[in-house]
Amino acid sequence: MIRLMKYGETPNSEVLLRGYSGADVGAAVSEIIADVRRNGDRALFAYAERYDRAKLTALEVSRAELDAALRAVEPEFLRVLERAAANIRAFHEKQKRTGFVLSEEDGVVLGQKVTPIERVGLCVPGGKTPLASTVLMDAVPAKLAGCRELVMVTPAKPDGSVDPVILAAASAAGVDRIFKLGGAQAVAALAYGTESVPRVDKIVGPGGAYVAEAKRQVSGVVGIDMIAGPSEVLIVADGRSDARHIAADMLAQAEHDVLATAVLVTDSQALAEAVRDELEAQLPLLEREEIARASIENSGKIIVAEDLSAAVEIANEIAPEHLELCVDDPFSWLSRVKHAGSVFLGRSSPEALGDYLAGPNHTLPTGGAARFSSPLSVDDFVKKTQFIYYTEDALRGAAEDIALFARKEGLTGHARSAVIRFEEKRGESK
Repeated sequence: MIRLMKYGETPNSEVLLRGYSGADVGAAVSEIIADVRRNGDRALFAYAERYDRAKLTALEVSRAELDAALRAVEPEFLRVLERAAANIRAFHEKQKRTGFVLSEEDGVVLGQKVTPIERVGLCVPGGKTPLASTVLMDAVPAKLAGCRELVMVTPAKPDGSVDPVILAAASAAGVDRIFKLGGAQAVAALAYGTESVPRVDKIVGPGGAYVAEAKRQVSGVVGIDMIAGPSEVLIVADGRSDARHIAADMLAQAEHDVLATAVLVTDSQALAEAVRDELEAQLPLLEREEIARASIENSGKIIVAEDLSAAVEIANEIAPEHLELCVDDPFSWLSRVKHAGSVFLGRSSPEALGDYLAGPNHTLPTGGAARFSSPLSVDDFVKKTQFIYYTEDALRGAAEDIALFARKEGLTGHARSAVIRFEEKRGESK
């Protein structure tokens, strides 16, 4: 049974699980990364057999396998994939940046250029929940950014194949190469390269505890998007909301993972009790009932707040990955939301809309990281380079200020590098 709480019963900062953890996971991941670095493809084949029960003859998905997958997927789903990809593309197109040049009359030119990251690795979970939506969310912004090559990793099934739904999404999104790899070993292969897997410049995409820990350990060797924890939703709802809909939205999050967190904050005791009853009624309807029930019982919560203002403040303190505002006139509350990965406005905007079709990215900060982090975007696939140009006369006008600043920091070499050019000029004139 889900826990029903009064506002203030538990510190809001403790409402959400704060991510995957465990020294045992860290040690195991370190061993896997070291093994892949040392043994390359041989280690990857062994891990595929050990963890995915797949005895592979090749690591990379062939053109023939990709074509067969496209034939195996029903045309109606291919149409939905294309619609989703188009929506994601349209939304992320607005995020594209160009460089700028700041030119002044006194001989100073300053600017910034934007360059795509060359090669990006995309981690896509497989197994019983083949997250084809993740392919689109990761690959479409990278393509828009202009990345030269997208390398996707996703675990194989025991027969050595990859779920055709994932391959169809990869085709729709323009992924260049696909490898049958999952877990920490896939992250290691992308970070360091093997005989078959090219080394990438940045790794993005979700995963479980081992993928999250592997991304943490290789960060700095390559770029990463974020270290994501279990998924979470917080719903702010008033008493006019439908308990069936709220319960369904909570369970949609709970079925992800036994560590996923679903929270309702409401100003209505009656709604709180009705949602609690609805959760029990709807759980048996889910194929993943066991997972969803464990999530709800372990970390699901219903909090009764004094009013909607207090409910929104609770949401701000928690800083959830997904925030639903199931209230009248949700736009009037949006300006008061300070910390959330993605906000779903109104009673007809369930979180699943953002997972699949609307267009905004569903790769979001978790575990309170929305206080300082942002959703995956085109910005994650580019890097910015500054440039500076001064004429000789412009530097002459700045040299003494530079030298004074440098001397205040005790860096006389810096000071000397600014003024020496003009000392040399004076010497030449004698």
